[in-house]
Amino acid sequence: MAATTAQIVGSLPSGLGVCTTAPDIFYLPELIFGGLVWILVASTHVNPNNPQGWVMFVSVFCFVMTFLWLVIFAAGGHKNSGGWAAADFAYHGLAAFFYLSASVILAELTIRLKTEGGFKHYQIDIAAVVFSFLATLFYFIHFILSSIRWKSF
Repeated sequence: MAATTAQIVGSLPSGLGVCTTAPDIFYLPELIFGGLVWILVASTHVNPNNPQGWVMFVSVFCFVMTFLWLVIFAAGGHKNSGGWAAADFAYHGLAAFFYLSASVILAELTIRLKTEGGFKHYQIDIAAVVFSFLATLFYFIHFILSSIRWKSF
């Protein structure tokens, strides 16, 4: 536990350090699982009254913003001005909240449309729900670790 806390406390990483520090190592799983949610939801059967638009917005928005956030940190752009630790904390809190709301909507919709789209679409929806909740978990862990880092500044 002490080694993890020591990695969190201190300056914000840049370059390849983004892939090795405690909160920032979650960028890659967030991108992978968020991209899988985006792909799986885009490939499902959509009814006219289907609220998967919010799920698509969340998955695309969080994927793009997380990728930009990763590029900014890897390129060292966060070294030019202060407040990046607070912005990282705020973004991951918002992303965790968005993904939780999208995951609940997607799970409810999957249960409701279980018999309408056929078994193949149901399997795709189940996979999207699982990956959506995993993305929520990774964003939430990143949020917690970013809050610890933010408090250390």
